[in-house]
Amino acid sequence: MTDTNSIIKLTAAEIAAKIASGELTAVEVTEAHLARIEAVDEKVHAFLHVDREGALAQARAVDAKRERGEKLGPLAGVPLALKDIFTTEGVPTTVGSKILEGWIPPYDATLTKRLKAADVVILGKTNMDEFAMGSSTENSAFGPTGNPWDLTRIPGGSGGGSSAALASYQAPLAIGTDTGGSIRQPAAVTGTVGVKPTYGAVSRYGMVAFSSSLDQGGPCARTVLDAALLHEVIAGHDPMDSTSIDAPVPPVVEAARNGSVRGMRVGVVKQFRGEGYQAGVIQRFDESVELLKELGAEIVELDCPSFDLALSAYYLIAPSECSSNLARFDGLRYGLRTGDDGSHSAEEVTSLTREAGFGPEVKRRIMLGTYALSSGYYDAYYGSAQKVRTLIKQDFDKAFEQVDVIVSPTTPTTAFPIGERADDPMAMYLADLCTIPTNLAGNAAMSLPCGLAPEDNLPVGLQIIAPVMKDDRLYKVGAAVEAAFVEKWGHPLLEEAPSL
Repeated sequence: MTDTNSIIKLTAAEIAAKIASGELTAVEVTEAHLARIEAVDEKVHAFLHVDREGALAQARAVDAKRERGEKLGPLAGVPLALKDIFTTEGVPTTVGSKILEGWIPPYDATLTKRLKAADVVILGKTNMDEFAMGSSTENSAFGPTGNPWDLTRIPGGSGGGSSAALASYQAPLAIGTDTGGSIRQPAAVTGTVGVKPTYGAVSRYGMVAFSSSLDQGGPCARTVLDAALLHEVIAGHDPMDSTSIDAPVPPVVEAARNGSVRGMRVGVVKQFRGEGYQAGVIQRFDESVELLKELGAEIVELDCPSFDLALSAYYLIAPSECSSNLARFDGLRYGLRTGDDGSHSAEEVTSLTREAGFGPEVKRRIMLGTYALSSGYYDAYYGSAQKVRTLIKQDFDKAFEQVDVIVSPTTPTTAFPIGERADDPMAMYLADLCTIPTNLAGNAAMSLPCGLAPEDNLPVGLQIIAPVMKDDRLYKVGAAVEAAFVEKWGHPLLEEAPSL
């Protein structure tokens, strides 16, 4: 089978199987996806950089391995779109910012190394909100990305490029990062699957830092099994990352292949609904809860009062850590340098570089974080936010004494129009209302499609939350829900996405 359209509609698992059997070559698969990128990405703008030659070289190496009779890994030859926040040797890494425009790293992030070692073909780097700060990918210094369901709407953020690449069939797999929901929220609004692993389960070495106690890389895909296969490739202990968990990777692939909720206790948190939630989102969520009951789960109502404070705590902790992390971008060591004409001091060069290189949202968060950390305000703001974080973790701990997983809507609304919230930061921040508590507590969560909202015919996401290092539960529940949806409607939801 060499038809381009047929190849790009395959799942990652199907592609890997066909390459391993010789039915397809890795070069054929890569060329099909590169052709798709060339055909549609001018409209979608999912990619910031396409590494055509590098991708084809990786694909040829996979084909050579197969011809030599070497055993191929479970994702060998499968193309992937990599969020432009992971350093990639010899390939531009901009983090969506002018301050790193044209910067080519001399080394690979641990995650990038693991992808290459697994013979995953990296197609290029995807668009994102600058330094991962945003909920819509409108904060990219290189322009917004469109949602393939409706190009006038946002594809989520900060990893909108990765989710849009999946939804437009430019790649079967992608990598995102999740600081406050930036894997799950784009997955929800594009009808794809996104997983935030347990904090520390995937190495952050070589991932440009935004908020170090919250940032977490993770898999993005169009099916639960594909996400599990990618999760297994990128997870695991890394001595280069001091926050990396030294423990075995949970059996996520096995869980995805044997999805079931029979006998499981599934929690529904009362704080994850109410004012600000779109009626169609709540309708699809309630239907999902009923579906879980039909599949044999016991539904347990939960009260987690501290979750109401999560958004406020997050927007003190994340900007404070961002203020510290982004101090390294001074115009003196790497990246953009402005005003270095012999007439300005080093301090002035730094100031001019930051003024020219950082966008409005990054500046907003740096100023907010610097204020929260300043003398006289540290305890009142940052210290108090950390106390709330402890309360949120305690609420999760109590909840998981009663249930195996928690479910909620992933986002309060479907994808909103590009520009609608650009001048209203608070309205933008509310997009992450359901996802932020998980980042503050450090446990694992997934978003997968649960239907289309009747008001606008756009995707709605179901969020599944699991305890720390119980990531396999996400895949066990997610696979069961996904299979039930496919059986009920006869096809994956993404097949309904408008053609580009």
